[in-house]
Amino acid sequence: MIKISSGFDAGNIAVEDIQGRTIDLKINNDNHSHFYQWFYFRLTGGKAADCMIRIMNAKGAAYVDGWPGYKACASYDRQNWFRVDTGYKDGILEIRHMPEQDAIYYAYFAPYSMKRHGDLIAKSCQSPRVKLHVLGATLDGQDLDLLEIGTPGEGKPTCWIIARQHPGETMAEWWMEGFLQHMLDEANPVSKSLLDQCHFYVVPNMNPDGSRRGHLRTNAAGANLNREWMTPTMERSPEVFLVRRKMQETGADFHLDVHGDEALPYNFIAGFDGIPSVTEKQLALLDRYKQELLKASDEFQTDHGYPASAPGKADLTMSTNYAAEHFGCLAMTLEMPFKDNADKPDPVHGWSPARCRNLAASCMEALLAVAPELR
Repeated sequence: MIKISSGFDAGNIAVEDIQGRTIDLKINNDNHSHFYQWFYFRLTGGKAADCMIRIMNAKGAAYVDGWPGYKACASYDRQNWFRVDTGYKDGILEIRHMPEQDAIYYAYFAPYSMKRHGDLIAKSCQSPRVKLHVLGATLDGQDLDLLEIGTPGEGKPTCWIIARQHPGETMAEWWMEGFLQHMLDEANPVSKSLLDQCHFYVVPNMNPDGSRRGHLRTNAAGANLNREWMTPTMERSPEVFLVRRKMQETGADFHLDVHGDEALPYNFIAGFDGIPSVTEKQLALLDRYKQELLKASDEFQTDHGYPASAPGKADLTMSTNYAAEHFGCLAMTLEMPFKDNADKPDPVHGWSPARCRNLAASCMEALLAVAPELR
């Protein structure tokens, strides 16, 4: 008998009906929010059965443009993820697959569990380069972890890197895993040079509650953290309140916020065009960073991305715009695809955890190139 379950870390799905091998499901909303798109569930009892999994409320998802051209992720062991045949028609997302084993997991993107997050923090803390700060507690009582990497020094730029404000954008923490792996490798010449020149504050997961709850975009209170940066509160958005308070204490010469985009099948950077106090130096540094990343990675491009904000019209509730305006620094949002990189497609895996980790190494190379100009 086919059974669907999602009662685990980051799980999200509800069963509407199961008739033989046709399985009708719906995605649950984020708590106190209209947002939904993230799904993650286990199917058991379907071995060697040609299953038709239908997500019936796909047309009401937060980003309907994310469905055309999308292929769902699947895994038998929750370690290795591959893409399966998926189509979107008449408002229904259809996943067509014949499992080879008794149990298989399906997800919107390769999940990054809070257990894995805990392992990432524990492993990072084994490095003498790292000091762990617990900035405070989330609404669900989880720790908000900050990794301080390197030692401050006179004239050293302060670099802030945050990820996963939107918890369903798990590629952001896969990127962060790669960043920390390379940054804490004492044999890596790029990380050595970066730490000689810069001091880092890193938040691998800005939204632990949304991550555990299986949310797409919000925290436990239904707050979209990347719209909270002007007036965060401990009651609604403690994650931003605590990180912003520490950032104001340390200052910031560089700020990178790592995300994923549902619709665009490309890696790209969104800047801070339109902030009231934008300077030529900031814009030149932004362009320089992009050009260096183009050199470092064939996964990155600058032809596709978000339109620039009109002068003076940037949304300062977003972290990149807030940091660029408040600190006068180079601030960026890195976006990665849920689908695949259309410039370099992989029909088996699509955009994947391994590619996220590799892109992080390239981002470090680009940062090293601009580091002398950050102050």
